[in-house]
Amino acid sequence: MTATTPVANTTTSEDGAGVAFYNPTTGGGSFLDKSGGLGEPLNVIISGLSSPDVLTPAGFLNYARAIGFSNECLGLHRGGKQEANLGDGHNWVPEREVLRQHYQIPVLGTCLESLLGGNHLRVFRQDGPDANSNALFLAVSQEEDLANKHNIVPNGYNIGRDNLVESAVGQHEFLGIEYNTIVQDLKGFIKPGSMGVNHGIAQDGVVKLLTVTIL
Repeated sequence: MTATTPVANTTTSEDGAGVAFYNPTTGGGSFLDKSGGLGEPLNVIISGLSSPDVLTPAGFLNYARAIGFSNECLGLHRGGKQEANLGDGHNWVPEREVLRQHYQIPVLGTCLESLLGGNHLRVFRQDGPDANSNALFLAVSQEEDLANKHNIVPNGYNIGRDNLVESAVGQHEFLGIEYNTIVQDLKGFIKPGSMGVNHGIAQDGVVKLLTVTIL
């Protein structure tokens, strides 16, 4: 398999790309990003077969707000950016953004997440010259509160991923835009366990592929 071999669904998309995503490992990439000398699992993918607007920065932010996430508190970010290599020819690139659980208050609710802990995600886009699917790879995890320095909770990678998917599947709306999301479980891309995983927290190796359609 080469870096330009599409993975999963190859049905033609709205923009003609016809690729859900490419397997990063075939292009020298990884399903673990770089974090603390190890990595966090890229455990959710927004399919390249989603409605094109969902895959843009503004469009994804609106979708994220519809399913319970928004920008960081007051636009402030503490800590270094994590990097991912999606095997698309861009090598290791920084996260595009970090979005946090908004506790049903889409603009300022992420300040509560910063204090109380909760779910958060990091976004990486697969759009390089060797594998341009436009899919969004997300590193999702549940973290502790500020007093515990936002460390990942036990089983936090699986919990964060599953909570996001539970919030996303089905129909949701924000600012008059309605979305429908379906999910597919992918196995065999990440080895289950804690080897190479930040904080030594084991994960089950399942990647959730979400296809989001604007209704």
